[in-house]
Amino acid sequence: MQTAPLSTAEIRRRFLDFFAERGHTIVPSASLVSDDPTLLFTIAGMVPFVPYLTGLVPPPYPRIADSQKCIRTLDIDEVGKTPRHGTFFQMLGNWSFGDYFKKDAITFAWELLTTPEDEGGLGFDPNDLWVTVYEDDDEARGYWREVAGLPDERIQGLGKDTNYWSTGVPGPAGPCSEIFFDRGPAYGIDGGPATDDDRYVEIWNLVFMQYLRGEGTGKADFEIIGELPKKNVDTGMGLERVAFIKQGVENFYEIDEVRPVLDKAAEISGKAYGANHEDDVRMRVVADHVRSALMLMSDGVTPSNEGRGYILRRLLRRTVRAMRLLGVETATFPALFAESRDAMKATYPEVATDYDRISHLAFSEEDTFLRTLASGTTILDTAVSNTKAAGKSQLAGDTAFLLHDTYGFPIDLTLEIAEEAGLSVDRSAFDALMAEQKSKAKADARAKKRAIADLSVYSDLRGKGETVFTGYTELQTESRVLGIIVDGVSVPRASEGQVAEIILAETALYAESGGQDADQGVIVGPGYELEVLDVQKPVKGLISHTVQVTRGEVGVDDIATSVVDADYRRGARQAHSGTHIIHAALRQVLGPNAHQSGSYNKAGYLRLDFSWNQGLSPETRSEIEEISNNAIRDDLEVITRELPLDEAKALGAMALFGEKYGDVVRVVDIGGPWSRELCAGTHVSSSSEIGMINLISESSVGSTNRRVESLVGIEAFRDLAAERAIVAQLSGSLKTPREQLPERINDLVASLKAAEKKIAAFEARAVLDRVPALLEKADRAGAVRLVAENAGTLGSSDDLRLLVTTVRERLGSDPAVVALAAVVGDRPVVIVATNQAARDSGAKAGALAKGAASVLGGGGGGKDDLAQGGGSDASAIDAALTSVRSALGG
Repeated sequence: MQTAPLSTAEIRRRFLDFFAERGHTIVPSASLVSDDPTLLFTIAGMVPFVPYLTGLVPPPYPRIADSQKCIRTLDIDEVGKTPRHGTFFQMLGNWSFGDYFKKDAITFAWELLTTPEDEGGLGFDPNDLWVTVYEDDDEARGYWREVAGLPDERIQGLGKDTNYWSTGVPGPAGPCSEIFFDRGPAYGIDGGPATDDDRYVEIWNLVFMQYLRGEGTGKADFEIIGELPKKNVDTGMGLERVAFIKQGVENFYEIDEVRPVLDKAAEISGKAYGANHEDDVRMRVVADHVRSALMLMSDGVTPSNEGRGYILRRLLRRTVRAMRLLGVETATFPALFAESRDAMKATYPEVATDYDRISHLAFSEEDTFLRTLASGTTILDTAVSNTKAAGKSQLAGDTAFLLHDTYGFPIDLTLEIAEEAGLSVDRSAFDALMAEQKSKAKADARAKKRAIADLSVYSDLRGKGETVFTGYTELQTESRVLGIIVDGVSVPRASEGQVAEIILAETALYAESGGQDADQGVIVGPGYELEVLDVQKPVKGLISHTVQVTRGEVGVDDIATSVVDADYRRGARQAHSGTHIIHAALRQVLGPNAHQSGSYNKAGYLRLDFSWNQGLSPETRSEIEEISNNAIRDDLEVITRELPLDEAKALGAMALFGEKYGDVVRVVDIGGPWSRELCAGTHVSSSSEIGMINLISESSVGSTNRRVESLVGIEAFRDLAAERAIVAQLSGSLKTPREQLPERINDLVASLKAAEKKIAAFEARAVLDRVPALLEKADRAGAVRLVAENAGTLGSSDDLRLLVTTVRERLGSDPAVVALAAVVGDRPVVIVATNQAARDSGAKAGALAKGAASVLGGGGGGKDDLAQGGGSDASAIDAALTSVRSALGG
């Protein structure tokens, strides 16, 4: 009886079980939001382990195995076109940190791959497998012969550009050995992986980190300067690639975790998958991007116009675009995301438990983009009309780029609409602008990569252990100086006036994290004092104090006492606990979908971003503020405790998106379960210590996120006291009781508007009274009647425009030009108007205004019938008007 093909989840389970049985600690996947400041996302399975592989942070275990979620969008344009390109993928990996090396890594990989399925392996036929090694790595080649019995022709040696790993900067490096599956002659030419043909699919890469590389550029241009003291193994097996091979389907998009979305896209569009290549590509794009977006949002990424949010927004919009090309112009996300949720929830249950929030974000983004497409089409239609009116056949590249970059309007949609209108698009100009944008992004990434390379200065310091934070219970802690860094270099001492980084064994000073700003304070010791400018965590487990030496000299191994500014810490604790209070109040009023998506707090101030797609009414803001202050009044007990992560979540503690949590977490309860969150910040001991919350603003930070800002404690009181003083002053000035001020002010505003209307009417009448005198001054200038006069000083350009257009109308249908100048707000302004007969004779207002403005020392222009200019030299008004007469031949 034929058994069912291995599911993706089963392949994952077999991999992890295999390595658990061989002494590996199984660790959970890290978030898609990478800790590495040079990366937007976790782009490879090795990213979470870089600090261990480079020696920056001591590894917690000698051997590890995991299944890591990854996002990679560099090849986004290839999605759907090849059998293996996907933006979200899962990398199975086994890791050795100074434990086993090449032989064991090769043995493990071969054993798992070739052990029959009924014996717990993956059941690959050894005859279908090829391997590559680095061309000079005879050791690995020998192990493949010994362990796997592979013939030499199926062990191919390749160069540094493909089979050598490094971070791209000086540091660990080493040869790779890759395992490929041969799909057979029906899929391409013979010759093995060296042919770089799609017939051979890479399924596993074994990296042997054994050397230290020096400076260099590119993948191959660097030298090896020595061996590492500890040799590491980093492997990665592409789960989706193994799944599509084991499930007997043609590509990545047809496996069990992806195909349901593809089928739903086919059902909605009425298209048959497999009937048309272009439609197939679009359905694959939909299947891939919906799954990727689902996983990103489950890790707390929200759509926005920058960074990670921009990548998510691009995935969602490409999905809408693909469905549009499949003939569907209505909303499809409710159906598509539900399919992806059901396909992924067995492995990632959070996509189901958090689906209300995820779907709210996705559906709102789709609605917004459908409206964007409508407005973008209007902008494009105008550009098409203007292009045609100018007698051109090509739409400008900068117009296409503006639509793409500013409005999120896809270039392929621009091409399609332009083609329907009989126009082409200047792709070379568009591509040049895109290349310029990408070049800037790459330069920024390279700069960040160089910056992270400098983190190696912390390696030895981190090797001495984690910095102990004592500030939860102490405001002053005696310790010793472990290290001093000046300008990125470790030094033995820092002198008066210098700015340096100080690493202590213990510290009471809070490092900026979890939305809470760093503490203020000092570090003191025998004969020296240091003003603390900032406190950060440059690498996991290490706290660095940026200081200025204000007195004396500090050296490594000196005794050092960290002293927290008590007033500042009190304010910071109030603000952080206040953030939790407002978050709980928001959820009480708006519901569980109003989930915190970011925060910042410091002494006296807090801001909180939350997922929501519409502004809060004044009544809602007042309700949230009242609930928050009632919680403060009720003097709720604040309890902090450390618990295993799973136990904390079981208690209902909220994990905030974008935050990283270890196996043991700190839970902060305010009023028991009323507010229960995972948080490493500092907090008050009871809610009454917060004092007061005063919401000062509520605003948008994107189509699906809002922001509230609040003053806290004494700062909240001072703000309200200032408002009280203003109200008292108004009440006294207007001789009106406080409660009647709004009505009194409204009456005054209404009276002022009525008076302004009357004044405007009088001024307009006064302006128009000048028309007869101007008409009398009309004379000939070439083929037209011309009125060119200095109107003196006027209140606004609108007055001058009214005068010009009225005179033009009174001059009748014969060719006529009116050019009037005036001083408006201490600056000269000239306005020129022409009638149709004058324009037919060649008189253009825009050109005349531009010439006059240049005489005034400025610039101007406009349409052929009405144009305006200005300058800085009011004494040149008569000369400017003369230039108009001269231009007309007068």
